[in-house]
Amino acid sequence: MLENIGELAALGTALCWSIVGVAFESAGKKVGSLSVNYIRLILGFVFISIASFFSRGLLFPVDATINNWIWLSISGFIGFFLGDMFLFQSYVEIGSRISSLIMALSPPITALLGYVILRERLKPIGILGMIITTIGIAMVILSRDSEDKKIKINLSPKGLLYAFLGATGQAVGLIFSKVGMGDYNAFAATQIRIIAGFISFTVFIFILKKFRDVRKAFDNKEAMKSIGIGALFGPFIGVTLSLISVRYTTAGISSIISSISPVTIIPFSILILKEKIKPKEIIGAVISVIGVAVMFI
Repeated sequence: MLENIGELAALGTALCWSIVGVAFESAGKKVGSLSVNYIRLILGFVFISIASFFSRGLLFPVDATINNWIWLSISGFIGFFLGDMFLFQSYVEIGSRISSLIMALSPPITALLGYVILRERLKPIGILGMIITTIGIAMVILSRDSEDKKIKINLSPKGLLYAFLGATGQAVGLIFSKVGMGDYNAFAATQIRIIAGFISFTVFIFILKKFRDVRKAFDNKEAMKSIGIGALFGPFIGVTLSLISVRYTTAGISSIISSISPVTIIPFSILILKEKIKPKEIIGAVISVIGVAVMFI
């Protein structure tokens, strides 16, 4: 069992992301995605700070360089603010399961951006993986009209756009995170990203005058329970397991296993959210994950 601790940790990471998606979808439908985003950053920062203290003896990222702060703050603004703002709204519009599937586009987008911005090599097998992933997603979101036989999108276009923008935000945020992190501690780097996201949301909520909505969200016990679960399994348990995974197995294997959340989220969607899932949706999710796996071969 200990020989496969890296792979098991990666599987645990995928399960965590599934729990996070379902929890935040549930909370977002009760109190709105904006309030969920804001509160989970507060809770997430508390959890990640505790992890940072026990792992390296520092509660806050006081040892970060100016370079770390600049690039990781940009990453936090793009990933935790812009990307997650769209992603969490897509949870409300089309559900966490479909949003998780669209998020499978994040690795291909990251690879493309890495090729353009960081001049990283893009292998032909990687391009094949992108195509396979896209085919899997298309199987889920497209259908043929029974009357005129035309291909149509069977989900909210706005919700799909939000999910795609969320995936793009995650990809761009990851690129800037890679630039700013270097050899710096992953927990501390996440703290800086959360701080940037929190400040961004604070300004945004102030401009929209939505602090009353956030305050009301704190009074909703069911929503707060879901947000707490999401924050616990996201930046705390999920990030910790991902670090353990990378430590005990290769980055490629870790990435492949961790990216199966479009599949692992299906049982949660059925049992908790009571969704009815078509066979082609399951097949499409599996194909999309295979595409991501091919990219890391």
